[in-house]
Amino acid sequence: MGNKFKEQPKVEEPKSEKPIKENKIVRSVANVVSGSFLSQEATLKKLPFVFFLSFLALCYIAKGYYDDDQVRKHNRLTNDIKEFRTQYIVVKDSLVILSKQTEVAKALAAQGTGIKESVVPPKKILVQTVKTNSKVD
Repeated sequence: MGNKFKEQPKVEEPKSEKPIKENKIVRSVANVVSGSFLSQEATLKKLPFVFFLSFLALCYIAKGYYDDDQVRKHNRLTNDIKEFRTQYIVVKDSLVILSKQTEVAKALAAQGTGIKESVVPPKKILVQTVKTNSKVD
């Protein structure tokens, strides 16, 4: 047996699956979840801009709440105006009815004040003015 090259049968290894390359989105999410993105220098440079955008977002949300409050206030005041106008019309109508001459006479008679309605129509009083021609020297 000398030095003969022996050919050994190749044993086939089970095919191992190629490692799946992580795509960019998965790596980004992993960096965010782990918090490692905060230590990167590029992130630190962009941090003031991120704070500015966060501030603008908070201002936008606050303005939305303020606008909603103003709309509710406007609607409430509009409803109050309608209600007060209705009350005004009702009170004015009852005042017109109560201020009629016959209603006033009935009310005075019911109170027993002794004041009675006049049956004699009023007379017009005319005042004559006399012109005097006196000259003052």
